[in-house]
Amino acid sequence: MRKLPPLNALKSFEVAARHLSFTKAAEELFVTQAAVSHQVKALEDFLQLKLFIRRNRSLLLTEEGQAYYLQLRDIFEQLVQATDKLRLVSERGALTVSVPPSFAILWFVPRLSSFREEHPDMDIRIKAVDEITGSLTDDVDVAIYYGDGRWPHVKSYRLHKEYLWPVCSPLLIERAGIEQPEDLLKQPLLHDETRNAWKDWFEMVGIDQYRGDNGPVFSHSSLALQAAVHGQGIALANNVLAKPEIDSGHLVRVFPQALQRNKAFYLVCRDNQAEVGKIATFRQWILDLVEKEEQAFSE
Repeated sequence: MRKLPPLNALKSFEVAARHLSFTKAAEELFVTQAAVSHQVKALEDFLQLKLFIRRNRSLLLTEEGQAYYLQLRDIFEQLVQATDKLRLVSERGALTVSVPPSFAILWFVPRLSSFREEHPDMDIRIKAVDEITGSLTDDVDVAIYYGDGRWPHVKSYRLHKEYLWPVCSPLLIERAGIEQPEDLLKQPLLHDETRNAWKDWFEMVGIDQYRGDNGPVFSHSSLALQAAVHGQGIALANNVLAKPEIDSGHLVRVFPQALQRNKAFYLVCRDNQAEVGKIATFRQWILDLVEKEEQAFSE
């Protein structure tokens, strides 16, 4: 295989030749002027000829440098066009989103119509997945993870801050006569395996009698919330997931004290695909939507 000069050296030369300036080349490439000079010198050593000359404090191309620049310019333009074609193919494919079931049911799917209205040409495939594997599977473009935002090999973007507060049906709170946080200990507490936080909430309000053995355990937040809607007990609910049922009047907040967690829902994508067209489009849509909702929530 024939040996080629390093790509960094070729790109540094192409930009410097286009601007006839090492300083402007450094600004475009986000490196130092010395780094550009070093790369050009390395290329000249590789080719064993001069590509630039200085005359009256101006940087000029040699005859060989001019010919080489024109060829490289066309080659880099072909690379850009080839890359754009591949990205266009990628953007035309359906965007596959992996989402935890409860988040999908209670938040994501109800808002999906707004994405389709804004981007009618982009197909989307929703895949409900419980387990977080860290790295995305090959059939997934982006995912919603629940955690602390630290996973290997992905970029993460926090969505909503998480607050947990007790919720129940209006009939239950009226029938049970709940007036103080201590009264919750006498009621069936609905436990969510994904957010086993009742102990933390009781400690936050100064109660240490909680034993954690009264009430059923659910594998998904949506199940615990549905049980609460039907008057089966009191759930410690995520502010985002419980909002639709609270807004509709099916659930009410029992007490105003909210437990803030260091976990949240995050949008994640592969490190090297964050700016791929369809992924960037989806990311901007969901982050803008979350920002609007959080502003409305704080007003």
